[in-house]
This record gives sequence, structure tokens and C-alpha cells, in this order.
Amino acid sequence: MAAVAIAALAAAGVDGMSGGHASAPTTPKARATAVAAVASGSLPLKGKIVGIDPGHNGHNYLHPKIIDRQVFNGRNWEDCDTTGTDTNGGYTEARFNFQVAEYLRTDLMRDGAKVVMTRTANNGVGPCVTTRSYIINEAHANVAVDIHADGACSTCRGFSIIEPEAYYKSPNGKVIVPSERLGADIKAAMLAGTPMPVSNYYGVNGFIHRDDLAGLNLTKVPKILIEVGNMKNATDARLETSTTFQQEVARALLAAIVKFLAR
Repeated sequence: MAAVAIAALAAAGVDGMSGGHASAPTTPKARATAVAAVASGSLPLKGKIVGIDPGHNGHNYLHPKIIDRQVFNGRNWEDCDTTGTDTNGGYTEARFNFQVAEYLRTDLMRDGAKVVMTRTANNGVGPCVTTRSYIINEAHANVAVDIHADGACSTCRGFSIIEPEAYYKSPNGKVIVPSERLGADIKAAMLAGTPMPVSNYYGVNGFIHRDDLAGLNLTKVPKILIEVGNMKNATDARLETSTTFQQEVARALLAAIVKFLAR
């Protein structure tokens, strides 16, 4: 039975990757869920590759010389990575990003996708923002999501979706319009599936284009970056530290990805 399950998982492309290294679902429950999906034939993402970039890393703060190193993001130089923000109670953005990414990975694998993760733990450093883009590009992902949370004013609330902006030397020109469609799908899914409102302080109606981020400048696949609320706002922070909310965000992202790839 174990051999059958493993074969079914392999046939469905049910794996996780970081820098080209594959692994099976990380928990018995995840593996059982994936096997059940294979058995039922309910695999809307079979044959698809999805990239997930959980921003930052749990031990970035221990390695300032590494994360402060300058890398070229396609237009300008920026830090290799940063520590990210945290709630007033000390719950880190890196941890939140990774938790949501893990839930999303399990959901995607259950639906038959191959999942490419830019990091597979929260106790390391980096990788650099440029390397994260290369990992996803080289995997030929069909779509990708960068997961973050913001650290703004205490009265600032809500999620925002950052989309790539093309320019004449950019490799991302062909994915601008698809990325905007992905962003619209994610906004709708977040509003339908989570209690987090659209940002009241950043972007216009929850959207903003940026040209200073490696993850968006260098992408060759449809991709957005989502700031899932503001960790310095008490209401948002209560949600972001909740397992229930983290799972809701993962399910919303899954729903948006399925809709986007079904077109």
C-alpha cells in the first residue's frame, strides 16, 4: 500500500522543491490527503507548477553581513534580503510567511500541483531575493506568489497586492497582464474567504505596481506579492497570529491560483 501511495504521488507531481531538491509532503496528514486526492481523481492542478516565495527567513537577523549584501534587482541594487517586520508581541513576519506557505503547499499538492518553494524551513538565512526569482523561473512555474506581511502605522489595516511593472530591459514584460489577472483573482478570493479587508493605506483599492523589487522585476512567470495585512495593527496582528486565519489565507490563494490556471 505504501508503494502504491508513493507511486501515485509521484505520478501526480506531488512534491515540494527548494533549489531543485524534491521532497514528499511534510506530514503524514499531508501525505494522506494527497494520496486521497490522487485516488479520487480530483486534481485540478495536475501537471501545473506553482512557485511560493515565503518572504525573509527566521534567522536573517543573525546574519547581517549576508542579508545586507547588495544584489542587482534588474533596475537597481538592493539588499540581499531583510529581517522583515513583526507584531508588537514579537511574532515575526518570517514565521507568518512560512506558515501560510506551508499550508498553501499542502493545499496545492492535494490538488495535484508540483510546488516550488524558495525556502523549506524558517531557521535559516536568505536566500537572496534574486536567487528566489531564479529558483522559480528555472522551475518554469506556471504561476507564483510572494507571501509577506507589512509593518506600517498602528491604524493602518488590510491586505495589498503588489504587481510587477515592465520596462524596456525587463524580462517580465510578457507577464504584466497575466500578473494583473492573478492579482484580481487573489483580491476577490481574499475578500470572499478571509476577514481581512483591503488596505486602507497602501495602493489604490488594494493594488500597487512597484519597480524596485527583485521578485517582480526578474520574474518570467505570472507573479504577485501579497502583503497579508499589517502586523503593527492590533486587529490585523490577532488575525495573522491565528492558525485559522493562516489556513484561510492559504485556501484563498489556492482558490485564486486554481481559477487563474483554469483560464
